[in-house]
Amino acid sequence: MAKVAFLGLGVMGAPMAGHLVKADHEVTVYNRTAARAEAWVAANGGTFAATPQAAAKDAEFVMSCVGNDDDLRSVCLGEAGAFAGMTRGAIFVDHTTVSAKVTAELYDTASEQGIPFVDAPISGGQAGAENGALSVMCGGDQAAFDAAVPVIDAYARICKRIGDSGAGQMTKMCNQIAIAGLVQGLSEALHFAEKAGLDGRAVVEVISQGAAGSWQMANRYETMLDDHFEHGFAVNWMRKDLGICLEAANEVQASLPVTALVDQFYKDVQRLGGGRWDTSSLIKRLNSFG
Repeated sequence: MAKVAFLGLGVMGAPMAGHLVKADHEVTVYNRTAARAEAWVAANGGTFAATPQAAAKDAEFVMSCVGNDDDLRSVCLGEAGAFAGMTRGAIFVDHTTVSAKVTAELYDTASEQGIPFVDAPISGGQAGAENGALSVMCGGDQAAFDAAVPVIDAYARICKRIGDSGAGQMTKMCNQIAIAGLVQGLSEALHFAEKAGLDGRAVVEVISQGAAGSWQMANRYETMLDDHFEHGFAVNWMRKDLGICLEAANEVQASLPVTALVDQFYKDVQRLGGGRWDTSSLIKRLNSFG
């Protein structure tokens, strides 16, 4: 199998890297907090490195799943960055949700060094990462994508190239735009049911079988009704993503009125102290202010 470096062992990266070990790849990991990398190796096997450069040395594939644009730059660039350790022809696959701007920047830098760069943001949440059932949307050169798919398949339910470099990140923006409206709609429906004196669970049992059904409804309605949000994709990260969406919308002259409004609703959730709550906490805002 392949020799793979994985950079970033957060709630998504740690299980993703674990699936690579289970698929018999030779895995070296790096994490900014070294203790987490040591603990991951003790639990999963593989090896860990002190820098991205050391992790990427002699790797055929380098995968990253970090926090934001600056985090991605820091693991890619500089003397201790992954690009400094990669050989020509080794493929860099970025699973972070970042701006198309930084993707273009790193694609160009990598290309100058003979390193194919694939932007491959993911959707499916922590459960998808743990179950190896993520949706992976990719941009980049066809040959690099084709070579990377057998490795990505270790944690993907679907992996599809959408177009040239940046297309993966643009597709992830579509994903977040769609989710923002869905979660707000579901929150309003459950809030309305409660105010109307209805049994929320009975309501969902019926409407989920019709046109209102969605992944969000199936996987989040119970925790929303139970006022439980200590899980899943955090509001702080969603606001980061929606900021990327709104910035890109200005550049391509797209109109995103609902997305802009829901972004402000998430700002209200942050003011309630819910920056680390799951994105379904939009209902808590309604229950607090409604």
